[in-house]
Amino acid sequence: MTSPGTRLVTVAHGTRHAPGNEVARELTRLAGSRLAMPAVASYVELAEPSFASVMESGRPSVVVPLLLSTGHHIRHDLAADRALGPDPLLATAQAGRLVSAGATPGQPVVLVAAGSSDPLATRDQALAAAYLAERWGGPVRVATLSGLGRRPADLVNPDDAVSPYLLAPGFFADRCRAASARAGVVADVIGAHPAVVDLVVERALAVLADRRSA
Repeated sequence: MTSPGTRLVTVAHGTRHAPGNEVARELTRLAGSRLAMPAVASYVELAEPSFASVMESGRPSVVVPLLLSTGHHIRHDLAADRALGPDPLLATAQAGRLVSAGATPGQPVVLVAAGSSDPLATRDQALAAAYLAERWGGPVRVATLSGLGRRPADLVNPDDAVSPYLLAPGFFADRCRAASARAGVVADVIGAHPAVVDLVVERALAVLADRRSA
């Protein structure tokens, strides 16, 4: 059974760029409203409140990471079963951002991720590209800004559209745009897209369903 007063707690990476932290807050607010639950956004680092401080109270919580790939934060800091991505709903949001930026459906795309030294992140990025290719109806290649993988400068051509596999504006989003200057189109970050709200709600409901069946 779900404890009375259970809240939704989301966990984003955090950034010194204030608008980037607002994305997590907006996603959390919208998802909490849909779930009719109190909701709070927290961060692994660089922003407050920290995930650790939010969880200190011991209040019953449903935790949904807003990190897009498996990596150190998911496996060590959060000890979570899974990241928010990859998921077809994220691909839906990315496709929407591409269209809004002026890309043509089916146009070759380079998905640009922050990157990680964790091989599981590479697996997640490949699956994210596969989901986007299916949704977009065109080829999708993967570049990373750090860690394992090829860099945008190695992959991006003038005929390509770039889809940042990044949730919020900030350091990596700025690097993505600078490194993708040769692209015909660079889409916006995924942001608080309605499809991402759907995904957060879906993940929270799955956690609640698991608790009820336990």
